[in-house]
Amino acid sequence: MSGSPGGGGSERLVVAAFAGNALFAGANAVGVRLSNRELDPLWGASVRFGLAAILMLLLMAALRLRVPRGRALTGALLYGALNFGAAFALFYYALVELQAGFGQILLALMPLATLLLAVAQRQERLHASAFAGIVLAVVGVAVMSRAPLRESIPPLSLLAALGSVLCFAQVAVIVRRFPDVHPVAMNAVGMTTGATLLVAGAVLAGDPIVLPESAATWAGIAYVVVVGSVVVFLLYLYVLRHWVASRTAYVFVLVPFVTVALSAWIDDEPVGAGLVFGGALVLAGVYVGALRPGRVAAEQREPALLRE
Repeated sequence: MSGSPGGGGSERLVVAAFAGNALFAGANAVGVRLSNRELDPLWGASVRFGLAAILMLLLMAALRLRVPRGRALTGALLYGALNFGAAFALFYYALVELQAGFGQILLALMPLATLLLAVAQRQERLHASAFAGIVLAVVGVAVMSRAPLRESIPPLSLLAALGSVLCFAQVAVIVRRFPDVHPVAMNAVGMTTGATLLVAGAVLAGDPIVLPESAATWAGIAYVVVVGSVVVFLLYLYVLRHWVASRTAYVFVLVPFVTVALSAWIDDEPVGAGLVFGGALVLAGVYVGALRPGRVAAEQREPALLRE
């Protein structure tokens, strides 16, 4: 999938979509934590993306969009298998033990993973500004997560969260190698693929196939289905069509701000004293690595061979 920044108005629209994506995605980890209280991880993810896939397929029919074919279909299937199947299976498992804010902070490492994968696969160059932004963001994340790291962290949960980071990062790189697909069609195919794999995994793992009873759980599921899946991933693909993968991945750095605040309010997650200072470093890293005007100019100068 290719794309490049457009004019000033177009770039402002992409930045607005980027900010909205970070805001809406911030509540997802809290909703997953609520879901995990009643549903086993794989089955909870299956319910979420099964319902979201139905909504996307209905929207696809309403817009009279066709199912992608050929290489475009291959890209959509890979997007679904890695993004909704593997990445979210691992992340749901991780959030059984990890607090939502800390889990989302780990996902903030995604820009670094995305950049390294994109460079290794000859899709991007390692620009100094992008690397500097990542260093600032990672330092900020380390400061923000100082309090949670003093507690005991289950190794398997930590590995699952880091595994989800790699899956999300690889998705951002892979998607840009395939022909453009309308975001609604892309997510309809992707979520259907992911939900199918998740249901199969839940059955094989022996997860109880039940529906939640708590109103709070249903509220969490409703949010992650409608806003956290449909809206968030439409915005994400829209941004990814206009920005390179490593720049788009900075949304995972901004999301923890929303997640930590909501998790402290809803799930009693402790907030460390370093949140303000760490947050300032993260914002600086996002600006230097993703939003600074010079980064846009650098993208426009990228050789075509690295952009396709």
